[in-house]
Amino acid sequence: MSSNLAFLNLFKTRKKIPMLSKPAQTSEALHPLIQNRWSPRAFSSKPVGDTQLRRIFESARWAPSSSNEQPWRFIIGFLGDQTYIKIFSILVEFNQLWAGTAPVLMLGIAKKTSSKNPERQNKSAVYDLGQALAYLTFQAMADDLFVHQMGGFDAAKAAELFQLPADHEVITVSAIGYIGDPDILSPNFKKMELDQRYRQPIDEMVFTDTFGQPAPFLTSAG
Repeated sequence: MSSNLAFLNLFKTRKKIPMLSKPAQTSEALHPLIQNRWSPRAFSSKPVGDTQLRRIFESARWAPSSSNEQPWRFIIGFLGDQTYIKIFSILVEFNQLWAGTAPVLMLGIAKKTSSKNPERQNKSAVYDLGQALAYLTFQAMADDLFVHQMGGFDAAKAAELFQLPADHEVITVSAIGYIGDPDILSPNFKKMELDQRYRQPIDEMVFTDTFGQPAPFLTSAG
């Protein structure tokens, strides 16, 4: 069955399926949480429960970080409250066109100086925030939640609105919630929602010996 036909069949039987599924087409068997993770734009406005929220942030709390600095900070808003409205206001128009149905909007913030030595810059802060967000994302997936991270926002405005300390920077904004019906999206966004997922070939990113030389195990039989 072609992938296009599979998608058509999916939507013919959508009422029987709790969420739009877009599993990655992988060359190796992956954990289902990894294979099924993607970044939807159609979110249900159904609230996220306190238990699920505590669980995803507890997961982020246990992410690895350089020197155990744990430089991640989060500001979270709920649909309709003032924090949510402020976070929504810093998004670029492209993201505002779809993000407003998500029940949760969240700032991902990196503390860019060392807590152990405030005079020293923490060069790993942004990387470590990314790891915490990855942990959060996969725990969210385990609870049937989805996370869509965004880079299109005004970081300076965010810092002003939320009175961030000078050594803290908003790196990303995330929409969090249960997946919604693609029909709520504009035609252009709906098309993106239904499009197949794509990643560059693994031999274009994993090298040995010299940059650009694919690692031998990528083409080995077993």
